[in-house]
Amino acid sequence: MFRFILAALLCSIQVSAYAENKTAIFAGGCFWCMEKPFDKIDGVISTISGYSGGHTENPTYKSTSTGTTGHYEVVQIEYDSSKVSYNRLLDELWKNIDPFDAKGQFCDKGPQYRAAIFTSNDEEKELATKSKNALQVKLGDRETIVTEILPAKKFYAAEEYHQDYYKKNPVRYRYYRYGCGRDKRLNEVAEIVNAK
Repeated sequence: MFRFILAALLCSIQVSAYAENKTAIFAGGCFWCMEKPFDKIDGVISTISGYSGGHTENPTYKSTSTGTTGHYEVVQIEYDSSKVSYNRLLDELWKNIDPFDAKGQFCDKGPQYRAAIFTSNDEEKELATKSKNALQVKLGDRETIVTEILPAKKFYAAEEYHQDYYKKNPVRYRYYRYGCGRDKRLNEVAEIVNAK
């Protein structure tokens, strides 16, 4: 019995020694609202609000807000791939965006607020494509998913005052979500997705 327990312990140590932290980059409108859902997932190590997908170096909130830099507001998620899968992160993304809006997300309109999945390799691209296709099949012809799957570009962290905004400014954060109609629309999207 002791040998069995020791062997099991050694195997688990070996597996965790090879576990790899990975990153995912998703755009879902206002980056403040994209941190919290992922922070709640076991295996997510950190979320960082930032900018990606554009053609300018060192973007700022001010420059990205013009809609001319090509950058999206994104969240970079660092996760332990032995505890949470990329597919699980994709599932959470779909629950927190309006995949039918090509002009932005909720009250925030403009190219910088569009939803997107930025993939870093062929495996992520394949998983993202399968996930999107499965959701479209479930929807049938009720709606068309316009969320893009794009190759990852350099990630730039947003200014410090944007990081963990929901923790630092909980009242303003809740007011923004309510005023922007985010939760109301997410409920509507869920009803569309789950309609029979």
